Amino acid sequence: MQNQKNKQTQVSMKTGQRFPLTIKRLGIDGEGVGYFKRQVVFVKGALPGEEIVCEVTKVHRKFAEGRVRKIRKASPDRTKAPCPYYDRCGGCQLQHLSYEGQLREKKDVVRQAFERYTKLSLDRIEFPDTVGMEDPWRYRNKSQMQAGNADNKLIVGLYQTDSHRLIDIEECIVQHPKTDEVTRTVKEILEHLNIPAYNEKKRTGVIRTIVTRAGFETGEVQVVLVTATDKLPKEDLVVEKIMERLPFVESVVHNVNSRKTSLIFGDETRVLAGKEKIRETLGDLSFDLSARAFFQLNPVQTKKLYDLAKEAAALTGKEKVADAYCGVGTIGLWLADGAKEIRGMDVIEASIEDARKNAARLGVDHAVYEVGKAETWLPKWNQEGWKPDVLVVDPPRSGLDDSLLDTIRRVNPKRIVYVSCNPSTLAKNTNVLVKGGYRLKKLQPVDMFPQTAQVEAVASFELS
Repeated sequence: MQNQKNKQTQVSMKTGQRFPLTIKRLGIDGEGVGYFKRQVVFVKGALPGEEIVCEVTKVHRKFAEGRVRKIRKASPDRTKAPCPYYDRCGGCQLQHLSYEGQLREKKDVVRQAFERYTKLSLDRIEFPDTVGMEDPWRYRNKSQMQAGNADNKLIVGLYQTDSHRLIDIEECIVQHPKTDEVTRTVKEILEHLNIPAYNEKKRTGVIRTIVTRAGFETGEVQVVLVTATDKLPKEDLVVEKIMERLPFVESVVHNVNSRKTSLIFGDETRVLAGKEKIRETLGDLSFDLSARAFFQLNPVQTKKLYDLAKEAAALTGKEKVADAYCGVGTIGLWLADGAKEIRGMDVIEASIEDARKNAARLGVDHAVYEVGKAETWLPKWNQEGWKPDVLVVDPPRSGLDDSLLDTIRRVNPKRIVYVSCNPSTLAKNTNVLVKGGYRLKKLQPVDMFPQTAQVEAVASFELS
């Protein structure tokens, strides 16, 4: 009986099979979603409303993946991707969709997540259109380009989607121009000095990643060379050439990551030249950023995102605000002028050091920052008689874990401002918060990463 049941749930398609398919919507990774004999098919590059001929590329137990063999009816939002690497690079997913279409579909992705994981009716909740950009290009202030070898040459770029094949990228049109220039030049310097890329399989070589961060407002630039070795060969020459050819670079840093991991940074970081940190400005606030410090990648949209968070916090000057996942203190310091006190926490010690220094430099003397998890500090502060009126959370894509959700229910702040980078985990967490007595007041999608499938959202909750 169980075998029969399994057969019923098995997708009855074969690799290479072709059939007409109407695309109904976009999936969370930017692929078109259609249904063949009531079974789900995900098709990279297909757009909602299109009628295509689909070829099955992979069959899973409950769904299939396919590619476009022919477009019989194209979407009016379909456009030609301007990037020459677009069909190979895994960095962007939606350059073939007009920007107006991207904003519309990203709102729908948020809607889909809430329809799938909650019983809430978004028609009864304030749910505006996605907040977009006037110019949705050249917005990223940080690049992390992987190093590799091809035909005995050093290449630097990004991995192809669902592959470990590195695409050599000379220019990325969603990156700040300075990050492109620095990456290209550093690559040429390393090539000229015969410093090899790290080979993951053979565990040989040196350079793993070239990380570049550029201040949009300040113009300050930092380059980080991540190596698999404790020492950077020809270190003095590398630094000399970088400072000679890139005089605007204010900070050259070496980070060591000798572990077998997909994480970019290791634990050991040292400054080779210039400053340890660069400065970036958001509105009237400026922040000092160390190599590993988290900072929003799109400063133009970050101002809009933080203004929305501030609006959701509804501060009057009397509130105590807890800032979980605070990083270098950006959101909390953005809210500080309307709060009685800010308390933030983060598990990365360097970020907390930066947050404390940022607060001191900005004259924000009512902000406290601690190393550790929110689920540790919130109960501790609660026992000491300090309870937040407003809790701000900006978690990773995995969302809030169970222990923090339990802590929130015990501490019961009046309002929660949830800045999300994953609609699915936001929806799942919303379920728990609603059961715990909170009401979702507003759900605002924000496009922090144009041309990609990613969508952020600011959700505001109030204790019922």
